[in-house]
Amino acid sequence: MANTNAPFGFRQYSGNGSAPTFEQVRMRIKSDYTTAIFFGDAIIPVSTGYIQQATASTVQVGGVFTGCKYLSVSQKRTVWSNYWPGADNSGDVEAYVCNDPNAKFIVQAGGTAIGIAAINAKIKLNVGTGNTATGISGMYVESPNTTDTLPFRVVDIVTDPPGANGTDYASAYNQIIVAFNNVSTKQLLGV
Repeated sequence: MANTNAPFGFRQYSGNGSAPTFEQVRMRIKSDYTTAIFFGDAIIPVSTGYIQQATASTVQVGGVFTGCKYLSVSQKRTVWSNYWPGADNSGDVEAYVCNDPNAKFIVQAGGTAIGIAAINAKIKLNVGTGNTATGISGMYVESPNTTDTLPFRVVDIVTDPPGANGTDYASAYNQIIVAFNNVSTKQLLGV
């Protein structure tokens, strides 16, 4: 069965915490940052103390975005959202990010299948297009290799339930399980 090309970013699979919040921490998006950040997007910390959406060239991530809270100018109230639309705020945005160095995520592969041989390889992210109707990320991963500076590493491939979308690891757009390879919290914790 062929897999469907429908990336959804990094969906938490496991970690040290417990559902539904796992290891979320509070971070901030600068009030004038206009790039949308979607649920499941990898983020990067910037030198000003804020976060931004990661790009395809990112080598060190700060975690995975899980939602935000901000004061909406148009609605004149506090809005809780699973994605940051890039506007309509008064002041900085309170962001929620999973940055536990032990967290694992399910993510879709790009146009080339990622199979068993890629387990333990490092892998890069690609941004894709997020869905503004659902707030879900369009990020996916591709090009497993041995470059130690890449942001994620392949831990396993998704094979259950058999026949479900994303479980055919011989076809493009299959789903894999990744862990942080180069996350900023590892350096802070000395891991």
